[in-house]
Amino acid sequence: MIRLFKHYVPHAVLLLGLLDFITLLCSAEAAWVIRAREIGMDVDYVLNRAGPLLSFAAALQVSMIAVGVYGNEALQSLRYAVARLLVAVSLGIIFLSVMYFLLPGLTLWRSNSLYAMMIAGAALIMIRIVLGSMFGGEVFKRRLIVLGAGARAERVRQLEQRKGSGFLVVGYIGMNDGTHVIPEAINRSAIYNLSDFVVRLAASEVVLALEERRNAIPMSDLLRIKTTGVHVNDLSTFLERETGRVDLDSVNPSWLIFSDGFSAGRRLSSIAKRLFDIIASAALLILTGPVILLSALLVKLDSKGPAFYRQERVGLYGQEFWIVKLRTMRTDAEVAGQAVWAEKDDPRITRIGRWLRKLRIDELPQTWTVLKGHMSFVGPRPERRQFVDDLEQQLRYYAERHMVKPGITGWAQINYPYGASLEDSRNKLEYDLYYAKNYTPFLDLLILIQTVRVVLWPDGAR
Repeated sequence: MIRLFKHYVPHAVLLLGLLDFITLLCSAEAAWVIRAREIGMDVDYVLNRAGPLLSFAAALQVSMIAVGVYGNEALQSLRYAVARLLVAVSLGIIFLSVMYFLLPGLTLWRSNSLYAMMIAGAALIMIRIVLGSMFGGEVFKRRLIVLGAGARAERVRQLEQRKGSGFLVVGYIGMNDGTHVIPEAINRSAIYNLSDFVVRLAASEVVLALEERRNAIPMSDLLRIKTTGVHVNDLSTFLERETGRVDLDSVNPSWLIFSDGFSAGRRLSSIAKRLFDIIASAALLILTGPVILLSALLVKLDSKGPAFYRQERVGLYGQEFWIVKLRTMRTDAEVAGQAVWAEKDDPRITRIGRWLRKLRIDELPQTWTVLKGHMSFVGPRPERRQFVDDLEQQLRYYAERHMVKPGITGWAQINYPYGASLEDSRNKLEYDLYYAKNYTPFLDLLILIQTVRVVLWPDGAR
């Protein structure tokens, strides 16, 4: 994987994205040439239309990222990839139409765009037909050697067997660190020169997955391996990179303290984040005002009670604030004011409330909270004080998620389906910690773009 702005991107995804962008540029140019010849217009120097070509490619690329074209499922399944590509092209048409209205000089003509869409759609599908088998094979996979043969090493094995895995374990080496659960592991005593063994297996990375670190870490071996140019990582760093979350089972306080993250460039990033929140929330309130008012009217007509409701949530540094949302539940949803987890097909949700939740319209009034500065567009989901107090007692590091502003959408929301149990909260916490640790404006932008996928396919909405 390559790390872009503190966020890990698989080499295969980066390569495919670059190839797609070049293909989109070529499709736009081909469409321009075809249309020019149809109307008898001379085709001038290609750089004279660089703006329209780039705007077309950028709009389609953003649409593809938004709907999940570069996700594991799309890389592994041609049918899934084609379905998402068709949605991306449709979304791209909307983007380009808006751009044509706002910046007509920087977009293709509508006839050119039509041709470019058809050419690009066919070309992108063809690329995936040609390269699909390669992404499922070993050509793009990194070769790993795991030091350890216990339960921690078994975590790596399970991850390797997951669909879309980007690595291949070429050897497990049993150390003097406890019980072995991987039968094919080679004992360290059977290997004369460990660094030479790693090089001969063409491994690009060694993962330290020892059960007992005390007196078991082979420092001299790791030093020699490191000097050969092979990467050496501990299990927590490896799992963070491969899963996009901080693994609570393997992490310890020293890793959180000494690993990269939490502070680098945070002040400038926070200023940029707040500036974006002010501009975007003000614009969104103006644009969606009619939608909010219409939805509020429908809520009033559908059930008794106010159209909006206010609720206290825990935000930055554990301080409480009030959020405003459209009411989607009955007024008697919580008995005696006690917080209750939402359930699948929750009977407390009203008829219109179910649709508001599916379309995420009930969240729109929260942009007022963003404008006030209590929330951001991107961040961990704010929870009720009662839930927070309970979860802090049961989950390690839960309080650390409050070191960043809560958000309307977030890394956990786009990567984990909505859940309302202790195990769900634990999984979401791992994503929230990853966000708090690796936050950059780039990651915020990626989350905002991919939120479109969650809105279009609201599998976890409750």
